[in-house]
Amino acid sequence: MINIEFSKNEDAMKMAWSRVRQKLEKIYEGGGAKAAQKQKEKNKMTARERIAYLCDPDSPFVEIGAFAGYEMYQEHGGCPAGGTVSGVGYVSGRQCVIVANDQTVKAGAWFPITGKKNLRLQEIAMENRLPIIYIVDSAGVYLPMQDEIFPDKEHFGRIFRNNARMSAMGITQIAAVTGACVAGGAYLPIMSDETLMVEGNGSIFLAGPYLVKAAIGEDIDVEKLGGAATHTEISGIADYKFPDEKSCLDQVKQIMAKLGPAPKAGFNRIAPKQPRRKASDIYGILSDGNSKPYDMLDLIDCLVDADSFDEFKKDYGKTIVCGYARIDGWSVGIVANQRLVLKNKKGEMQMGGVIYNDSADKAARFILNCNQKKIPLVFLQDVTGFMVGSRSEHAGIIKDGAKLVNAVANSVVPKITIVVGNSYGAGNYAMCGKAYDPRFIYAWPTAKIAVMGGEQAAKTMLQIQVAAMKAKGEVVSPEEEKKILDRITEKYNSQTTAFYAASRLWVDAIIDPGDTRTVISEGIAAANHNPEIASLQTGVFQV
Repeated sequence: MINIEFSKNEDAMKMAWSRVRQKLEKIYEGGGAKAAQKQKEKNKMTARERIAYLCDPDSPFVEIGAFAGYEMYQEHGGCPAGGTVSGVGYVSGRQCVIVANDQTVKAGAWFPITGKKNLRLQEIAMENRLPIIYIVDSAGVYLPMQDEIFPDKEHFGRIFRNNARMSAMGITQIAAVTGACVAGGAYLPIMSDETLMVEGNGSIFLAGPYLVKAAIGEDIDVEKLGGAATHTEISGIADYKFPDEKSCLDQVKQIMAKLGPAPKAGFNRIAPKQPRRKASDIYGILSDGNSKPYDMLDLIDCLVDADSFDEFKKDYGKTIVCGYARIDGWSVGIVANQRLVLKNKKGEMQMGGVIYNDSADKAARFILNCNQKKIPLVFLQDVTGFMVGSRSEHAGIIKDGAKLVNAVANSVVPKITIVVGNSYGAGNYAMCGKAYDPRFIYAWPTAKIAVMGGEQAAKTMLQIQVAAMKAKGEVVSPEEEKKILDRITEKYNSQTTAFYAASRLWVDAIIDPGDTRTVISEGIAAANHNPEIASLQTGVFQV
């Protein structure tokens, strides 16, 4: 029999993902068809074409930061994907990080979000000990915004600091210079292990011909100043030169194919099984707008290998589900918010999506267990926060919440977070939001990230604003209050969407719910490249 509610949910989720896909298709155009055509006229591929050529056929490529910069910098013409295309993929059978400048977007210039995105990719490479390949084609810092990208700790210069740190860590870095590499950006390929250049298009210099002319009066063209021949035959800065991009990228493949074997963390993996439920069932679990309760165990059944889920403390702290399982064969510990409205042993109702004292206590203990057993953690977020009110406060909810936050913060095994629905307030922290160093963090189209729900936040801000107006002697009618409330609600809700979060890299990507199992598996595969797992040290907290 067809479940009408399930079908409605499925249609809504697929429509939500369709809206994401439509926006992605526009982002994939980069700077537009005209800019891409100019690349072709110079015998250059686009950033996405370069990555497609470089990666192994039929291998997974998990793009990171496609929505970076979305609807930002409109006064500057926008910055699709932050002016770079990047992600985690496979080259010559080796999992690696790839970062490619998109020259069609403002000549590949670096906006503030570009710097943040590139630093995030380097962070992924360092945390997981993955080789990193840079495909360089950039005009350098976007000068109109230089004060927001140049000098600070998380700005442009941090890139080169990370180059040096990765080299010291033994992480392979390869730079393929397919276009311009100017000013401070010139340090990136030279601080990599090997530098490859394309003749006629690739160039590296601290100052271009115009600046050289202005500074010292010397007339010189691009090729003689910093072209492939200059740097392979005279300066010795580059290691290889190639007549075209494909031969350059072929050499990158050759280098990757000859890398020695990498040590592993040794996370447990066996032959995978398909989930007990059909993969397509995952679309029908959440209601439209995530407005109705659902059983998180149904979602878990769509993700984990059949018959592998062992629930921890099943009858205690029921608003968080914890359990050991396997995803694509990998051993994992799952911490997930339960959205059902439940009864505790005392017969009292507990709201789904809220963290109570007993739930926080259970989750903290489970996280410590996974750390002791060296089992990676998967967080499935749909949380409205911690329980409030005098009863919870008197029971020590702050203490129990702090215990959970402490366990998450001090966890040493890899953490992968999926924001399925709500991610509000301190619940975001306790369930391993971006501030708590997940190796990877992804959002479904239904994700909402904010300090509190839109309705509550808008009413709180309305009270503050109306009180301030009345203090000035202004008369505020009910109609005016409603207009103010509608205005506040609209603005607040626009800042809670998955798009808003992804544009600012609070999450690595918005994913198709049907790909959740794959991105978790690829995340653990990446984390397995780093054999260094620190001893668990939880710090001090009240038990």
